[in-house]
Amino acid sequence: MGLVAVELPAPREMRGRWAAHSAVLGALGFGDGSNAEGGRWYYDDGGGNWAELHRLDGGRAVLIGHDHEMSETYYNLAAEYFGEPETDLLAGAPDWWGGPVRATEGPGQWIGFVYGYEDGGWRRVPYDLPDGFSSVDPPFASDERCHELIAAYADATGRSSAIDALVAADADVTEELVAAVLGTKGDAAAGAAAARRFLD
Repeated sequence: MGLVAVELPAPREMRGRWAAHSAVLGALGFGDGSNAEGGRWYYDDGGGNWAELHRLDGGRAVLIGHDHEMSETYYNLAAEYFGEPETDLLAGAPDWWGGPVRATEGPGQWIGFVYGYEDGGWRRVPYDLPDGFSSVDPPFASDERCHELIAAYADATGRSSAIDALVAADADVTEELVAAVLGTKGDAAAGAAAARRFLD
């Protein structure tokens, strides 16, 4: 059985949303929850659920993550630890998916989903269990979710156009764009710096 298509935005489309979210959290002092470092983009919801994207050469990417309540795909160390049947999230996948997985997984850092991006689309190995991605519900999945999360942190009622502009900057974020969303709250310079790390 071949790989299964996954409906997700391309990494380039994710970047503006992810960077905008990171700008707001970085400005408010919560930068651990949304950030970029080199080719790795990270998000967690503060409750133990997370996703991270690893950008690779040739326009490829691997998206990895876990929801500690909703992921029923027990991969490798998690299957052994919880005594559950394993869902091999790399079975039949290209070899290049494995590097980011091995770099990320560790005791207590369980992996519930692995998606690979190549040639304009995301794919995963076939399985019928919920893998937890939809319940992680990250800001990069859609404009609506990005707006919802930013507005919740920023108390940005009535500033939808400012959030749109922050996303549209596609990580090339200025202090002015951050301040337009946050007003006088937080450190706009720190927020802009956090967003611009997604350009690396």
